[in-house]
Order: sequence, then structure tokens, then C-alpha cells
Amino acid sequence: MSEAENTLKKVCIICSKGGIEDVYAALVLANGAVMEGIEAKLFFTFYGIDVISKRKMNKLQANILGNPAVKIPRLLGIIPGVHLLVSKMMKKRLDQLDFPPVGEFLEMIIAGGGEIYACKLAMDMFKLAKNDLCEHVKKVLTVGDFYGKCGGENTQIIYI
Repeated sequence: MSEAENTLKKVCIICSKGGIEDVYAALVLANGAVMEGIEAKLFFTFYGIDVISKRKMNKLQANILGNPAVKIPRLLGIIPGVHLLVSKMMKKRLDQLDFPPVGEFLEMIIAGGGEIYACKLAMDMFKLAKNDLCEHVKKVLTVGDFYGKCGGENTQIIYI
């Protein structure tokens, strides 16, 4: 098989978490794909639905209790307000690194040809309607419908 036949052509990224660290991982991967000419499809499910929710997309916070790699003692995570402080610090560092806010990142992915989808199950669970989502969401899909978009040679599915 030649190198051209092995080249990645499509990434389908499933984002199920709403913590800043998970969200930015999904956005960076999708944006990197479209910048490299790779087809990118993002599917937001469960708590990842916050990323594309008009009401929550600009209020994402760090997940300090459920993340063993966080560099602060876990016991501090139970103190009220500590997660807000850590989130503020992370957002400040992302700004210093010139990372765009979530909405702008989504715009960049769309402008590069990426597609953004919401999970129907998550929408039903959290009692959301399509108009609760940002304008970048192409469609609300079942997981089966999303998998239908993930076919083809040289495709990777990434779960975050």
C-alpha cells in the first residue's frame, strides 16, 4: 500500500465531556484536521452538549475532581469555589497562548469545512431544543446517524 493510500482522510470526534481540558482537546483535534485538509466531524453528547449550548458554551469550567492529572491536591477540589479559580487560571493561560474562545473555535472549524452535530439522546436527556444550540450545529443526530457519517477508508473515530 502506498503512503497516499494510508493517509488519514476523515476524523470523527465524539466529545462527551464538558470540562475545559476535554473540550479544547476535541476542538484542537478538529481544527488541526481541517487545517491539514482532513474531513472533520464533531459529535457532542452527554455533558459535551454544553460546548454547543448557547447558554453554557462560554461558561465551561475545569474538571478538577475527576481528573487525576490536576496539579493541585484533590482535597482542595471539595472546597467551594476552587474549581472556579482553577477554571479562571486555565482560561487565562489559554488566552495567553492565543487560543480562541469556544464559539470562535467552532467558527474556525466550520470555516475549514468541519461539521458539528448534537446527540439526540443528550438533547432529550437535558430537555434541549435545536434553538438552544449555537448556530454552528448542522443537525441533531442519533448515534447511529452519526456513525453513518463516519464510514469510508482511512477514517478514525476519536472519543473524548
